[in-house]
Amino acid sequence: MKLSKRIVATVIALPLMMGSMSAMAFGGKHHNGDGMHGGKGMMGKHLLRGIDLTDEQKDELKALREQSRDAMKANKGEMKAGMMADRQEMQALLLSDNFDESQIRVLAEKMADQQVERRVAMMKRQHEMLNILTPEQKEEVKANMEKMAERHQERMKKHH
Repeated sequence: MKLSKRIVATVIALPLMMGSMSAMAFGGKHHNGDGMHGGKGMMGKHLLRGIDLTDEQKDELKALREQSRDAMKANKGEMKAGMMADRQEMQALLLSDNFDESQIRVLAEKMADQQVERRVAMMKRQHEMLNILTPEQKEEVKANMEKMAERHQERMKKHH
């Protein structure tokens, strides 16, 4: 496949991928409004299974979840508008008479940078939540994560 065709395929696929990721992150059917997908984000119940949290820890986790939810609600409209503008710009570039690789690269990099920023913010929230735990509780979460990774690998082997 020619390089230009690959770039066009990537340019077309990128907004679709970004749109579906954003839908899941911001209002998709698995999002429950607390910054977690279906309540099963990094600090979902499945990772905390078997870990005895103090009432204070439970309260701190709840407060962080509510803070995250409120921040996401506040930014939702602005993010949606920005993503729609990016998508419209991408469509305009695709429909233009001439293929402008430099403009497409600039837009694709901007969209990728925005995704990186969202990921960093998510990981920061997760880090804050994990730091509520004691070192022993963190070890238990780590063990739960390893079990999840093993189950995921087993599922992947079955599908391939």
